[in-house]
Amino acid sequence: MPSVLIIDDHAAVREALELLLSLHEIHTLTAATPAEGLAVLAREPVDVVIQDMNFSTDTTSGDEGVVLFRAIRQAYPDLPVILLTAWTRLETAVELVKSGAADYLAKPWDDAKLLTVLKNLLELAESQQAVRQHVAGQRRRLQQLRKAYDLQGLVFASDAMCRLLELACQVAHSPLPVLITGPNGAGKERIAQIVHANSAVRSGPLVAVNCGALPGELIEAELFGAEAGAFTGAAKARPGRFELADGGTLFLDEIGNLPLAGQMKLLRVLETGQFERLGSGRTRQVTVRVISATNADLRGMVQAGLFREDLFYRLNVIEVALPPLAERSEDVVPLAEHFLAGRGQLSDSARLLLPEQPWPGNVRQLKNAIERAVVLARDGVVTPELLGLSTTTAVAARCLDEPSQETIRSALQESGGVISKAAARLGLSRQALYRRLERYGMAVESGPAA
Repeated sequence: MPSVLIIDDHAAVREALELLLSLHEIHTLTAATPAEGLAVLAREPVDVVIQDMNFSTDTTSGDEGVVLFRAIRQAYPDLPVILLTAWTRLETAVELVKSGAADYLAKPWDDAKLLTVLKNLLELAESQQAVRQHVAGQRRRLQQLRKAYDLQGLVFASDAMCRLLELACQVAHSPLPVLITGPNGAGKERIAQIVHANSAVRSGPLVAVNCGALPGELIEAELFGAEAGAFTGAAKARPGRFELADGGTLFLDEIGNLPLAGQMKLLRVLETGQFERLGSGRTRQVTVRVISATNADLRGMVQAGLFREDLFYRLNVIEVALPPLAERSEDVVPLAEHFLAGRGQLSDSARLLLPEQPWPGNVRQLKNAIERAVVLARDGVVTPELLGLSTTTAVAARCLDEPSQETIRSALQESGGVISKAAARLGLSRQALYRRLERYGMAVESGPAA
């Protein structure tokens, strides 16, 4: 049940407000003096304060009411306060509203108007509580992940990455193959490192090979090794990546680029752990955890006959799908600050615009943009212009025309405090609305108002 504190030196006023609010299932606390009201706030959770402005025989100044309001505002900056005025100068009340008071009503008040104002504030307080709980839960989740697993210094803040890392770390202990899918530059190799770091073979080597960076005729030699003279230029015998990864993890990046001949041999190794070097008839045995990654549509490649179906299902025992940066925009500013590494700071406009960009090159593109901006920034401040974010683009226009605090409050009130409905009204995603609530300080935890 919501709780409202009434601070008024007239017993009749307190009793009338108590009766009115009780009829609408609103719990009330009362205080007759400013000191008593502050004492109640110090020990009781309160959602809204209704305070008188006149506590002295000088009924026209409202000085004690002003002092009380400012004391509440300083101690509990997010706690809504409704001012009740009888003889106080209108200018004083207006000044306090500009200083953060939620509203002011003249005595005798209109019950319907008071209830409307109060219910709107209580709905907003409820939505803010939901935001605080979401933020607090997210922080606990991040702390638990970082405490339980070796995340290799990965920087992230989004729900999407939390879920992905929980899956990756959960399956890391298993020897089963893992397929990491996602666009270029999103960080697939870092996820592979995290899987290895939390696996049973983490003390063994992690060997990476980019199947897309090698000529087709050399891929087999890279994977399985070659004897001297096995092909032109093979002056001496050398082990392949499987041998080097024995007792550890082999990371096959861009697995979709592996030619069909190499796919067939890879399938055999995955099934038996056995292979032969090029130019050798000797069968070698290894124990290797295989993690592969691709930005290609392997299912489509299977249908087109470009990738072996049996190999696909062998590699894709566990799939970890890494979303593009545009789908986890909560990670953008933390990543940008990480790449800055204390060499500068983001301007307010850059903070606003960065998460709204499409980032087709993902984390790699963001890192390159930050590195370039650091070189060009003369005063250490990284602006949208230095990042190549034009304030005349359609995306920037949407950012600069984003909803005000009042617009967000109205949307929350009209949506009954339901974040998803309010976000839809504002044309934002749920996570984007959470970011704006935090940015405006509407999600800051405070004492009794929490």
